[in-house]
Amino acid sequence: MPPPPGSDELVFFVNGRKVTERDIDPEVTLLTFLRRNLGLTGTKSACGGGGCGACTVMLSRHDPASGKPRHVSIPACLVPLCSLHGAAITTVEGVGSIRTRVHPVQERIARSHGTQCGFCTPGMVMSLYTLLRNHPQPSEEQLADALAGNLCRCTGYRPILESGRTFCSDSHGCGQSGAGWCCLDRPGDDSSPPGSSGLQAHVCSELLPKAEFQPWDPSQEPIFPPELTRMAESPERRSLTFRGDRVTWVSPGGLRELLELKAQHPEAPLVLGNTALGPASKPHGRVHPLLISPARVPELSAVTESRDGLTIGAGCSLAQLQDVLAKSISELPEEKTQTLRALATALRKLAGQQVRNLASLGGHVMSRQSSSDLNPILAVGRAALHLLSEGGARLMPLDELFLAGTASAGLRPGEILESVHVPYSRKREFVSGFRQAQAPQNAMPHVSAGMRVLLAEGTNAIEDLSIAYGGLGATAVMAPRSCQQLLGKPWTEETLDEACRLVLGEVAIPGPAPGGRVEFRRTLLVSFLFRFYLQVLRELRRGRAPGAPSTLSVSVQHWDIWRYPRLPDQSLGALEDLPVTVPQGMQTYQRVDPQQPSQDPVGRPVMHLSGLKHATGEAVFCDDLPRVDRELSMALVTSTRPHARIVSVDPAEALRLPGVADVITAKDIPGTNGTEDDRLLAVDEVLCVGQVICAVVAETDEQAKRATERVRVTYEDLEPVVFSIQDAMRQNSFLCPEKKLEQGNVEEAFEKADRVIEGEVHVGGQEHFYMETQRVLVIPKAGDGELDIYASTQDPAHVQKTVSLTLNVPHNQVTCHVKRVGGGFGGKVGKPAALGAIAAVGAIKTGRAVRLVLDREDDMLITGGRHPLFGKYKVGFKDSGRIKALDIECYINGGCTLGDSELVTEFLILKLENAYKIRNLRFRGRACRTNLPSNTAFRGFGFPQGALVTEACITAVAAKCGLPPEKVREKNMYKTVDKTIYKQAFSPEPLRQCWAECLERADLPGRRARADAFNQQNPWRKRGVAAVPMKFSVGFAATSYHQAAALVHVYTDGSVLVAHGGSELGQGIHTKMLQVASRELRVPMSRLHTQETSTATVPNTVATAASIGADANGKAVQNACQTLLKRLEPIIKKNAEGTWEDWIEAAFEQRISLSATGYFRGYKAFMDWEKGEGEPFPYYVFGAACSEVEIDCLTGAHRKLRTDIVMDAGCSLNPALDVGQVEGAFLQGAGLYTSEELHYSPEGALLSRGPAEYKIPTAADVPEELNVTLLPSSQTQLTLYSSKGLGESGMFLGSSVFFAISDAVTAARRDRGLAEDCTVRSPATPERVRMACQDRFTEMIPREDPGTAKPWSIPIA
Repeated sequence: MPPPPGSDELVFFVNGRKVTERDIDPEVTLLTFLRRNLGLTGTKSACGGGGCGACTVMLSRHDPASGKPRHVSIPACLVPLCSLHGAAITTVEGVGSIRTRVHPVQERIARSHGTQCGFCTPGMVMSLYTLLRNHPQPSEEQLADALAGNLCRCTGYRPILESGRTFCSDSHGCGQSGAGWCCLDRPGDDSSPPGSSGLQAHVCSELLPKAEFQPWDPSQEPIFPPELTRMAESPERRSLTFRGDRVTWVSPGGLRELLELKAQHPEAPLVLGNTALGPASKPHGRVHPLLISPARVPELSAVTESRDGLTIGAGCSLAQLQDVLAKSISELPEEKTQTLRALATALRKLAGQQVRNLASLGGHVMSRQSSSDLNPILAVGRAALHLLSEGGARLMPLDELFLAGTASAGLRPGEILESVHVPYSRKREFVSGFRQAQAPQNAMPHVSAGMRVLLAEGTNAIEDLSIAYGGLGATAVMAPRSCQQLLGKPWTEETLDEACRLVLGEVAIPGPAPGGRVEFRRTLLVSFLFRFYLQVLRELRRGRAPGAPSTLSVSVQHWDIWRYPRLPDQSLGALEDLPVTVPQGMQTYQRVDPQQPSQDPVGRPVMHLSGLKHATGEAVFCDDLPRVDRELSMALVTSTRPHARIVSVDPAEALRLPGVADVITAKDIPGTNGTEDDRLLAVDEVLCVGQVICAVVAETDEQAKRATERVRVTYEDLEPVVFSIQDAMRQNSFLCPEKKLEQGNVEEAFEKADRVIEGEVHVGGQEHFYMETQRVLVIPKAGDGELDIYASTQDPAHVQKTVSLTLNVPHNQVTCHVKRVGGGFGGKVGKPAALGAIAAVGAIKTGRAVRLVLDREDDMLITGGRHPLFGKYKVGFKDSGRIKALDIECYINGGCTLGDSELVTEFLILKLENAYKIRNLRFRGRACRTNLPSNTAFRGFGFPQGALVTEACITAVAAKCGLPPEKVREKNMYKTVDKTIYKQAFSPEPLRQCWAECLERADLPGRRARADAFNQQNPWRKRGVAAVPMKFSVGFAATSYHQAAALVHVYTDGSVLVAHGGSELGQGIHTKMLQVASRELRVPMSRLHTQETSTATVPNTVATAASIGADANGKAVQNACQTLLKRLEPIIKKNAEGTWEDWIEAAFEQRISLSATGYFRGYKAFMDWEKGEGEPFPYYVFGAACSEVEIDCLTGAHRKLRTDIVMDAGCSLNPALDVGQVEGAFLQGAGLYTSEELHYSPEGALLSRGPAEYKIPTAADVPEELNVTLLPSSQTQLTLYSSKGLGESGMFLGSSVFFAISDAVTAARRDRGLAEDCTVRSPATPERVRMACQDRFTEMIPREDPGTAKPWSIPIA
């Protein structure tokens, strides 16, 4: 039965408006349609796989059973447009607008300072909005669950969660409320707690009293479209068909039609949520000519209860499954719900809420993914699959044969899965599920497990046992032979040991298994067994075994708990996973002087200028710009070899594809093709996987990407191929000469030291993971050779210059525009120029506008990131902990070209000493040349890697001396005005203030004592505490890079337009510049405006980087405003009582220029590497952080209990923005040191290329208590209003989490009598933490001989 010709009519609603479409391509997603067809660009494109939440929208359907609409949040990037028949979609534009009415959700997230770059904000708003539509007063647990699928790279999540908490029924409010005073009760931002003084005069940065939030009235929300209600209550029963160029979509109207269609097309997949098929088909997956959607078949969503179990329709979403399970668990006796409870627990951590709302139970089961959370539990729970076909029905067990994908246990041609039957558990039967992942939420498990045991009546003998694991190979696996051999054995520790041995013998994980981490995953097999053993034992000892009598008197008679082994109190920590909570905390800062004029905004926590636009989706980013007439899309062809000669590039097949306009190669470049060692487009040779060879331009993005697969590149492999730092060292492969600083007599000091130790530190790389990927739009102007370039860049002048050189045209014919950037962190300093130049060549060659938008996978593959580092230290010290000599060698993995690696090496060496005065020092650094993409600038610019080496050394010294690390840190810290190793003088007073204040606020001695007491009682849970100081140097090491310019216009109505050379990256530079202009001109901020950063307005700008964007540009704005005010002085003196508008009108009449340029020549900075001395940095930012964590020794997971941060911000221009920078940088640093792990294949290809594989922190990673304090203002004439740049410095403070984890691991190793390991490896992933906490389970596992098998991934640091 072939699908009927033509397409049917698709009817759905978007933001209350009916959309009727007939010509629908089944490959088009909702995200593409919203952005391209409807121009609703508030919904962002960030990952394309449903893993980041940026494209979240609300989907509503009428539920005939309840008679009400059901609202769910969904990722628009995964939803086929064809699946929306009868649905209502609400986007961020439909929630509220600054042009009409801002919704309370949007207002609160903006006013709570929950936006920085703003690219993730629409998705956050939609997740919160959907939560409120379902739960008008949600709990904090529901709030955390709703945001678990949304990623943010800027804010650190705390203010986002705070905005959501204002709607919660169980909100605990401000952390100060326990003292009887709360910021939310104060009348204004200049008040303080009663009786406060000194540091207590700070105020909480939760800035807006609840009374000022507009109230939220659920009754005022838009109604569900009545037409869709009628459609749902009287559904069409005929099939709907939508035909595209390559794919046909058929949605049968009933079960009979579905079975007929499946019989005719047995190979056609069934698609419901598209969460498995969607990501698999991107970017270059298999194309299915026919897709069948059973969404309109009600039988597949039915749920029935019987005496022996639940039967759940295969079409039920995982979110619906959660509701079904919750209802059954609440209604059924506990003895029947063991399997249901295990499934419910697993579902809470399975993906994010958006994906659970889409993904179906049937799709999850039938995909048989290795990493499935549910299939192992269903398998041990004796679940069965109800299968249907035209030939009839049959029942198939979900057992080891099914999980393995054997032919005898799969679907026969024409069959579909109708439902899954989950039997109720029996008396004395226990079922549990387990998982361990890289992150606590929204992460695929390294290993998942399901376990079930049935104990014989009246004994503790095993009557039945079933064990299943996911994440170990191509499919989930079971251990039937092991279980069979354990039948009849007693539930004792001896049996546990035997079970571990049997399972390890039966369940094999080969060395090159996908995902790597082989020994860790083997350890989890038996760690989970131990946890299951303890859980069962606990229930037996409690007399709460399923089916046991409920009273103690009866239980002693009939359920003799004394026959079971005693569960030691110390084992309780091994029973459960670490909890996830919504964080609390306090943010304090210096209030402004009461004498400061009320209209002067400097020093006040002003909301981000674009905050409300971020929240309403009206903030325009590069790819949100409307399509230009005849615009082309570009996609890049990249190398698949790490080092090879290009034999040929054949674009012929690609050029024959529909829509392809041209293929751009190096031969098309009219000017310079990059530099000799760093080509824009490869010529003759490629140096890494991911190097750009050529580009395809086509009518649509999809056509361009498909065509890249048809460009045939022939290679001839070359030697050598170098990937790791160690390989580069062996082959003497370096990018630049060694950088070295030395003072004192190091060798002599080593001889006089009481002790000398050596150690190694390995620090992995880091992906920028800005939410907005690299993107550029190039528009040629007909006839005059000019180009307008709209780019997401930190350095528009560099884009202008590179494009100019590439096209061989003067700079004045190229204008680069930057409205705002969706996150940069250093990753958008250099690469946008190269991509802009490639796109410009395409635009010139075709004479048409070209848009280049990298998808997440290509962005991560091409762009490079933070330099991995290998450090070696040798330290000599006294028994008192005083360090006498320190020698550090650092090697960074620079990648295949020089790029920023020499500068990073220099900054690394200059900053290695951190906060310590050590008389005898030697620092050396080299940048290694490898066949990986060139690494580049990243927030902190070498300091986060290098300072970790220094702090690891300090920690090792403390361990050898038997002293707390903070004592050794304090003993070696700068104490008085002194000079650094490069002879720059500074005062460490703010450093010591930060340190003392941090330790006092954190109560470090008390916390350490309590942690020690906890550790003595808990062998399987350990707590660690660590504090780190920081001396961070701000700026570039060259005066010319500190210059800045501005242009200020005053119009005759008194309004002011401010332009400057800084790019708005989310740090709020535009907000701060208007605060400066407002103060200088004495004009309210409401009269000021800024448009964009443009090379046509402010030329020759310097990159917005190195934490000095606000410093330098603020000085330029100040200069321009002062020039204007000086011109106005005579007029103001004549009419002192006049208004600003009066003065401006008079100035115009007197022909006084109302436009002025401003200029700042820059801070003095220089460094003489020959002499090893200079003043490379204008000033320092000081800080300290103390963190406490708890680790799970069985799984390696950790929770951040508390972090206290104290920062020296000088006189903050805007405390709200500065606190946001500190918190965001801290959490990004915590990600660097704990979860963000890059994996490369043995062939040099990046394997972790999206949020599924690369885990940046989520909202669950915020410390449960996070306190940030800005020190009271300190005065300096050097900087703008005595302010300091805080963009990068907080990054390193995340290392306090790393060292707290190390402290906890040390406690675990001490318990086990193990020596301290002097090799430090970052990040402290669950794998590394678990394997460091050696115990009898790690000793059980078989070890791999490194030379026996090709590994899945290779180390590069």
